[in-house]
Amino acid sequence: MFEVAVEQTFAAGHALRNYKGKCENVHGHNFRVQVVIEGERLDETGLLVDFIDVRDAMRSIIDRLDHVFLNDIAPFDVKNPSAENIAEYFYREISQTLKSAVPVRIREVKVWETDVQSAAYRG
Repeated sequence: MFEVAVEQTFAAGHALRNYKGKCENVHGHNFRVQVVIEGERLDETGLLVDFIDVRDAMRSIIDRLDHVFLNDIAPFDVKNPSAENIAEYFYREISQTLKSAVPVRIREVKVWETDVQSAAYRG
């Protein structure tokens, strides 16, 4: 099994609805997102997937989320903008856009809110 991982960062504000604690207040994070792609074989160039293609797929999402208040944009205007839900959002969005010459799948998307706290989503 081969695996490729790409990380990107973005800054955004959010407030967790019904949290009953400090995080229910408006606050922000420098989020770090890691997407891990896996597959059983490589293409004729010797790649599972091009790092640039993964980066570009992530960047198209990050461009929508960077320096905004997440609670104001879909789907987080309805769904709580937790790290868990952000990870699932990246997973679903990238699954629809990522192209590869060989069969690949997203193994995991991990989102860090801080250097020591993260949440992951696996489909």
